[in-house]
Amino acid sequence: MTKRSILPLSAMFAGLAIPATLSAQDNSRPNIIMFLVDDMGWQETSVPFYTEETPLNRRFNTPNMEILAEKGVKFMQAYACAISSPSRCSLMSGMNAARHRVTNWTLRYNTNNDAKGGSITLPEWNYNGIQPADENVNNATSITSLPQILNDNGYYTIHCGKAHFGAKDTPGEDPLEFGFDVNIAGGANGGPASYLGYDNYCTSSSPDFCIGGLDEYAAQGMFLTEALTQAATKELGDFLDRNTGKPFYLYMSHYAIHSPYNADTRFTGNYAGYEDEQLGTTLNNTEINIAALVEGMDKSLGDIMDYLEKHPDVAKNTILLFMSDNGGQSQGVRQGRANHDQNYPHRAGKGSSYMGGVHEPMMVYWPGVTDSQAGTENANRVMIEDFFPSILEMAGVTDYTTHQVV
Repeated sequence: MTKRSILPLSAMFAGLAIPATLSAQDNSRPNIIMFLVDDMGWQETSVPFYTEETPLNRRFNTPNMEILAEKGVKFMQAYACAISSPSRCSLMSGMNAARHRVTNWTLRYNTNNDAKGGSITLPEWNYNGIQPADENVNNATSITSLPQILNDNGYYTIHCGKAHFGAKDTPGEDPLEFGFDVNIAGGANGGPASYLGYDNYCTSSSPDFCIGGLDEYAAQGMFLTEALTQAATKELGDFLDRNTGKPFYLYMSHYAIHSPYNADTRFTGNYAGYEDEQLGTTLNNTEINIAALVEGMDKSLGDIMDYLEKHPDVAKNTILLFMSDNGGQSQGVRQGRANHDQNYPHRAGKGSSYMGGVHEPMMVYWPGVTDSQAGTENANRVMIEDFFPSILEMAGVTDYTTHQVV
C-alpha cells in the first residue's frame, strides 16, 4: 500500500528543529548509520538512562557512547521487543510484532523454537520470519523492507553484522534479498558460534551460528567486533572513493554483546579485580567478558565516528542512530540475583515482557538538527518499528509503496 509521511519526525524528535522535507532528488539527503547492538541492556553503559547514575553505569566503560550522548540526544523511553528476531523484523518492516507475527527467535525452516512444556499453550507464529515482498513462504510475512525503499530511492545500502530476519533455506535469510547492495557476515543465525578469529568465528558444536565471509580478518586472529568494524569502514571507503554522489545507509548490526561470552582480551584487564558496588564482590569471568564485549562494541562506535571525522564533508551530513534490539541478559549465566540485578531497577531482562526485557538505550545525532539540543534527554516514547517511517522521512522519502500494511 502507499504511505505518505506515516510518522512525522516531530513525533520522534519533538522539540527539535526539523528541516523542511527533503526531496528524494536532493543532493543534500543525509547519509544514515543505524548502529544496532545485540542484547545490550539499558544499564550496560557508562551513559545513564535512569534518573541517576547507577552502580552498573560505573561498572561499564563506554567513552564513545558518552561522546555521542554529549553531541546528540538521549531517548529515555525507547523500547524494542523482548528478543532479537521480532525487533529486527519490526525495524525492517515498520510493523509491530503482533502484526508481523514473528514473536520468537528464528533459525531453521519451519521450526518452532518455543520452549516445550508448562501449562500455557502458545499460539502459532511466523517462525520463518520476514521474507521479500515477491516471495510466498509459509509461516512468514512478506514485506517491502526499509533498505529496499532506500535503495529504490537512490541510497547505497550496506548490511554489516547480524541479520536474523528469516529462517535458514528461505530467501529471508539473505540481506541482499531485502535491498542491501552489500552483505557483510549476515545470515539466519541469531548469534556467533565464536567471536575468536582463530576459531574462524565458527565451532563444530554450533555450525548453524558460524560467521562467514571474514576470512582475511580471521587469519589475523581478529576479534569479531573489530573485524566487522574494519569490514564496514573498508566498504564505506570503497564506496566513497567511487564518488557516485549517492547517499549511503549503513546498517551496522553488531553480534556483540550476544553470547558466547568469549574474552576480548583487549579489554578484559580493565575489569579483572573490579569490586562491583551492586554485587558487593569482584566480577566473575562471565561478567568480565561481558563488560569487555560492551567496551569492544563502544570502540567500534568510536572508530566509526572517528572515520566520519576524517571525512568532514561526509560527517556533517551523516545521521547516527544508536539502539539495542532487546533487554540485557539477566538469567542463568549472569552473576547476582537472576531477574533482578542486571537491569536494576527494572525487573527481568531479555525474553521478558517486564521492563528489563524491552527498555533500551537509544541516542540520535543529526548534525544541524540535534545541535541545539546537544546533551539533552528526550522523554518521548519510541518503539523500534518507529525507525522505519522516521528513517525514510529523514532520507526525504515520504511517498512510497509497501507490500505490508504499516
